[in-house]
Amino acid sequence: MMAPGEFKTTPYWWDYAPPAQLPPADLPAAADAVVIGSGYTGLHAALKIARAGRSVVILEKGVPGEGCSTRNGGQVSTSIKPKLAKLTARHGAETAAGIIAEGIASRAFVEDFVRDEGIACDFRTCGRFHAAATPKAYAELEKLADGETVTMVPRDRQREELGTDAYHGGAVFHRHAALDPGLYHAGLLARVQAAGAVVLPQTPATAIDEAADGVTVTTPRGTIRARDLVLATNGYTGEVTPWHRRRTIPIGSYIIATEELDPALVKRLFPTGRVASDSRRVVYYYRTSPDGRRILFGGRTSAGEMGAEVAGARLKASMCALFPELKDAAITHSWMGFVAYTFDELAHTGRRGRVHHAMGYCGSGVGMASYLGMKMGLRVLGDPAGETAMSRPDFLTRPLYTGDPWFLPAAVSAYRVLDRMGV
Repeated sequence: MMAPGEFKTTPYWWDYAPPAQLPPADLPAAADAVVIGSGYTGLHAALKIARAGRSVVILEKGVPGEGCSTRNGGQVSTSIKPKLAKLTARHGAETAAGIIAEGIASRAFVEDFVRDEGIACDFRTCGRFHAAATPKAYAELEKLADGETVTMVPRDRQREELGTDAYHGGAVFHRHAALDPGLYHAGLLARVQAAGAVVLPQTPATAIDEAADGVTVTTPRGTIRARDLVLATNGYTGEVTPWHRRRTIPIGSYIIATEELDPALVKRLFPTGRVASDSRRVVYYYRTSPDGRRILFGGRTSAGEMGAEVAGARLKASMCALFPELKDAAITHSWMGFVAYTFDELAHTGRRGRVHHAMGYCGSGVGMASYLGMKMGLRVLGDPAGETAMSRPDFLTRPLYTGDPWFLPAAVSAYRVLDRMGV
């Protein structure tokens, strides 16, 4: 049941770190770099550029941090969705190995950054239990096990990791971590401001005009000229950048938070305190809150997008199918945010003219957005350390796709059928 009078359609994280309400400021006439988007990608790029002594202006169409950077589940993984064999077939052995290594590097970067900057965001290396929905999925996970960073948990020991009998065992990814995404974003934003970058809320980019020596960005508050433009819009990429919009697929991801629970119950359901996910094509992901008092449960609730209350009820039903002990737990928060997928299931970063981009994190945005944002900032500075294997694959689109994922409902429905069949 929902919690009457307490139910919120804003993220649980906002209770402790609401999006910053910045005071209005004038739009400068020019800057060395203009960044569009104030999530993890844009802020990490801006931080690198500003700390190098260049002037940076960040344009945000709404309130800084109100997008998926503060709406996600706070899992930090090393995950690259295509496996090494598929990447090798597509891109060759060297690039494939480089892409896999960047997934590992992105996770390490976040931990190092949080520690070095002293950001209090409940970061912890807890590991992730990835549950096998079928025996076939368990066999596939076994191929990844190395006995150290990835270990297997058979079905008869599954309750050592997760308080449910709904799966066929799974794998523990020991390097994976968790944090509070709201506090992480707040700490990152504070450091960007301290570095001298100007952050302008309620200032959407409405037109972009490139010339040989720079870019002019039009906003409702006037125009600003810059040497370089950083595009950091991911699941919120709009019509002002049609080339990028044709290459990102916005998908709503929905999350609920329970009321505070008996700590003994939480411990029974999450005995190791790891984050969790499963092998379904339409994946579920879940974890305890940082204080161990609630359970957060996320995933895709339907073929199309829907409101938070309806989505919350559906997620509650899915959660209780795994954990029947939660049937009487009230839901206090239900929210959603748009992630961005790509047609090859890889994040992409690169440059077209004077416009740099990083986007398409395919559900691994906490680590990869932070890492590729940092890399993009280095490339703006001309630093060779900004090079990354993620920029090598072509950023592809499909015929007839303009940014509206009209095919998504049919695809999700088909995936659900395959999941039920165990295919």
